[in-house]
Amino acid sequence: MASSTQHDSLYSWLRLAISLMIAIVGNAGMWAIILVLPSVQSEFGIDRASASLPFTLTMLGFALGNFYMGKLADRYNISTVLLFSSIILALCFIFAAQSSSILSLALIQFVIGFGTGASFGPVIADTSIWFLKKRGIAVALAASGNYLSGVVWPIFTRDLLLNYGWRTVYLVLAIAAVLIMAPLSLALKRKISAESTQADDLISQNRAQSTQLSPKSLQLFLGLAGLACCVAMSMPQVHIVAFCVDLGFGSTVGGNMLSLMLAGGIVSRIVSGFLADKIGGLRTLLIGSGLQCIALFLYLPFNGLVSLYLVSLIFGLSQGGIVPSYAIVVREHMPAKEAGARVGFVLMMTIVGMALGGWMSGWIYDLSGSYTLAFWNGILWNLLNLVIIFSLLPKNIRKNLVTS
Repeated sequence: MASSTQHDSLYSWLRLAISLMIAIVGNAGMWAIILVLPSVQSEFGIDRASASLPFTLTMLGFALGNFYMGKLADRYNISTVLLFSSIILALCFIFAAQSSSILSLALIQFVIGFGTGASFGPVIADTSIWFLKKRGIAVALAASGNYLSGVVWPIFTRDLLLNYGWRTVYLVLAIAAVLIMAPLSLALKRKISAESTQADDLISQNRAQSTQLSPKSLQLFLGLAGLACCVAMSMPQVHIVAFCVDLGFGSTVGGNMLSLMLAGGIVSRIVSGFLADKIGGLRTLLIGSGLQCIALFLYLPFNGLVSLYLVSLIFGLSQGGIVPSYAIVVREHMPAKEAGARVGFVLMMTIVGMALGGWMSGWIYDLSGSYTLAFWNGILWNLLNLVIIFSLLPKNIRKNLVTS
């Protein structure tokens, strides 16, 4: 059967490797703006809040790009969308290098964020189409491309930034988009057979019936759960450095804790992928969300240096696999032809949740003078996510979990 030869095949894994390389280049614009932020602030003579505007607009563009690029991938194909994205990114990196003000750079970064969206949600959705038995680990690896991009580019561009300035960094990224991302995008032209898709969709349809929700309603519930979960997730991720400064440990320690958190997140992402292949996306998501809630609680009583390092590692190991799990759940319950838009919408909501949660935690801190209530706010949002995910489980599984 075509389904047995195309799903989880050698070509599927080769395609995943190509997608991962595309994601490393395609997500570079997100991390570049963070890297060049101090240099941009110094050159334009602006305050930190104004210098942060390009990153804020990058994330807004990234959220919208996940959804709309996903819709384009469903209508055309992932290869065309990624090629289109590589052209947008190359041009915008060149324009960014010529920026004469923070406002022009911020507007260009919005478009960069939009183009970057093609290398996250749509790539994850495409990967999910080519895997069935190993979908969990494949999606987890595809989602890791964003994190790997954040590891690779700061290392690669550090000396460029120091010796040649931030504008040169953008020009190098433009070259990478043309020489690496564009050719690799053309390697993904092949489409999966209709027979394979039909077999996949039949399984998804049977799972969807167990939720007793229409595809649109299920998508909205998953989007709300993703938003709530990432409002909670953002408290440590966005504010851990400021939290450490408040406790007197300094920003360097906070940065180290963030790195440890992200390293734990990569491990968690891979482990969650294996777990999803064994027990399914919904139960994996429930476990990850539950562990994240426990980790958030641990930040409340422990504020010593060693204990905070341990809690930050625990938090990273808890939450890293959550966002890919949302994508897995979408594909387990919805047809392949709608994967780009459906996955893109839910991941867009997780990004909105991160942005909202980051702002909300800062607002609560300004009102209360500490992060204690901000952690409690995160815990409450996380509980909302848990309630939604639990309600989506099949009735017999919910009953077993309650009675056990």
